[in-house]
Amino acid sequence: MPWKVSVAVDQRKGFILRLKAGERMSELCREYGISPKTGYKFLKRYEDSGESGLLDKSRAPLTQAARTPERLEEKILAFKDRYPTWGARKLSELLSRNGEASVPTINTIHRILAKHGRVEHKKRRVANPAFRSKNIQSSKEANELWCMDFKGQFKTQNNQLCYPLTITDHFSRYLLTCEGLEDTRSLPVEKALDRAFREYGMPLGILSDNGCPFGAPKALFGLSRISVQLIRLGIKVLRIEPGHPEQNGRHERMHLTLKRSTTRPASHNLLQQQERFDDFQNEYNNERPHEALAMKTPASAWHRSHREMPSTLPTPDYKMKDLVRNVYEGGGVLLKNRKKFALGAAFTGQPIALTEEDDGIWKVSFMQYDLGYVDEKTYKFEPMDELTLSPM
Repeated sequence: MPWKVSVAVDQRKGFILRLKAGERMSELCREYGISPKTGYKFLKRYEDSGESGLLDKSRAPLTQAARTPERLEEKILAFKDRYPTWGARKLSELLSRNGEASVPTINTIHRILAKHGRVEHKKRRVANPAFRSKNIQSSKEANELWCMDFKGQFKTQNNQLCYPLTITDHFSRYLLTCEGLEDTRSLPVEKALDRAFREYGMPLGILSDNGCPFGAPKALFGLSRISVQLIRLGIKVLRIEPGHPEQNGRHERMHLTLKRSTTRPASHNLLQQQERFDDFQNEYNNERPHEALAMKTPASAWHRSHREMPSTLPTPDYKMKDLVRNVYEGGGVLLKNRKKFALGAAFTGQPIALTEEDDGIWKVSFMQYDLGYVDEKTYKFEPMDELTLSPM
């Protein structure tokens, strides 16, 4: 909340006196820049405890059972100084070998190292292993997994570039989307996905490569705006290994058929090309027998998903978290005292949760994932070594 620390008590006292004098709560809250919830909170404190209720209360937990003992922190730092190239996992094993009865979690050890400046800042990897899906061979039913990719671009006869965006159902090979786009920007792909979800329902997961706009190699955990939105919708994000298109072999094989049937030669313009894509989609789904389906058509093996596209995005369940913040345009997150830390533009507009793990050290989470930590002293975000599921 925006009270200035040096004059917080005087401001709160003045706020309460004006409220008691008959001024309206809503108007006072707007003037002081606080929410009505905060205003009523300090009114109740004043009524219960007088002026002492307007003092800042400690944010520390009532019990400190989960706090790492100082002796153990010193031992972790001593081991790190002894083995400077070792990370939290190796130090955890070393603590166990040295007879430590209660070994902190990997994340806690990493947090301790980061707090004391013992974490080396490395370049982020091109793609995060948490999203890689190696050698997918089978799916058990329709809409368990969709595959998404761009068929290589080509020029129409009027010299306009065409980028065919394709989405198939992994189980049935059903071609859900075949749309010729003018470029590979994120927004047209987002709109195409929205149309597909509303027409066909939503899958459990979507498999793609790591490139833009499906991924963002230089961003946090390779997350693009599209992948963040998929996670928000409860759709699992899966990625092939970089440089291994064969891991999405069924989809690539469809691309070969698409290319032979619709681009040799290309149509005069994008509208005419889209007509050919539409005709191909109908033939591929409803007429063309598929050997892997015992010569049946993809349409005979596919059905609409029971997972409906929501009219509004579901609100994440953050009830066990300390704070909830919306990410500003450009990826900034307001923590305290009007100071921001940078999370990444892919999260713009998304609600994230923060949990104070230690004095001034906050864990940052999005949906079911823990992303990293931010320190109130520096307001610098430090990502996890790898994306981990958050205990809910």
